[in-house]
Amino acid sequence: MKRRNLIGLSLVAVLAGTTAFAQDADRSDWPGNIVVATASPGGTYAIYGQGVASVISSALGVPASTQQTQGPLQNLVLVNKQRVDVGLTTLGPAFEAIQGEMDMDLGTKYDGVRALFPMYVTPFQAAALARSGIVKVSDFDGKTIGTGPKGGTGGTYWERWFEALGLNVNVQNGPIGDQTSQLADGRLDAVATAAGLPMSAFSELEALQPSVIFGLNDDEIAKLQESVPYAQIMEIPAATYSSLDEPVKTFGMWNIAFASKDMPESLAYEITKAIFENHDALLATHGSAKETLLENVAMNTVMPYHPGAIRYFEENGIEVPDAVRPAE
Repeated sequence: MKRRNLIGLSLVAVLAGTTAFAQDADRSDWPGNIVVATASPGGTYAIYGQGVASVISSALGVPASTQQTQGPLQNLVLVNKQRVDVGLTTLGPAFEAIQGEMDMDLGTKYDGVRALFPMYVTPFQAAALARSGIVKVSDFDGKTIGTGPKGGTGGTYWERWFEALGLNVNVQNGPIGDQTSQLADGRLDAVATAAGLPMSAFSELEALQPSVIFGLNDDEIAKLQESVPYAQIMEIPAATYSSLDEPVKTFGMWNIAFASKDMPESLAYEITKAIFENHDALLATHGSAKETLLENVAMNTVMPYHPGAIRYFEENGIEVPDAVRPAE
């Protein structure tokens, strides 16, 4: 049985007792179906986003599906233009979009997007074949490196960081699953990306070839930290990948699910409620959902929360910082 079918069956099992949909909510202004913008196959967004869609569909009784995209930047564009209902993004692209500094839509201030819930922290991570001799980012000098989709978090920041570190890197963009396959075949020297743990494409790489997985060392972090105030220093646990003998230091950025400010308040409330009250179902989709917790609401320091989400948080005793409360 394929992994997708297994995920679907596990979600059905977890949600089997959820028979009472949110019938008390006024649904007159709800859409007939809900689309969740994710990212390319092989990354965490594609899997996690499927879990979000499944929880929404099961808990709210509204058909929900996912749309593959280039990742966080394109998701911001799609939600801002109301072409999808829910998007997934990281705090870095969200900050730049709100400031009107996002590369994909430079000059447009994204003041019409609202956060729904915190997802998980995304570590920046890289992989190379063990035989390559590449063990750190500075070894990328003169190499061809895949950084995932152009509109992804990895595709956005790694190229900037290579330049800031003075590295001459031939950057290639594309779906992260495809690029990891190209690395295994010797067509790329390494892949550098950002994704929730564990990233399936890297786990699959380890099964094919002896691999090295690493992040950013102390010197690299020191040179880059001032340019990414929305990033945090973190460690990838040694147990994440079979090729790791010890934790790996790197940068991480929090992810948030978000919607248009025009999403009906009742729908934003019910989506947020469904995610937290069906946490086991989301966790059955991907292990990164272990961080999708009410206690992490304050990890979003960038995008104002939707009033519907705030209502749910406050009902559950969660204080929303003034910095992420909408002005209106």
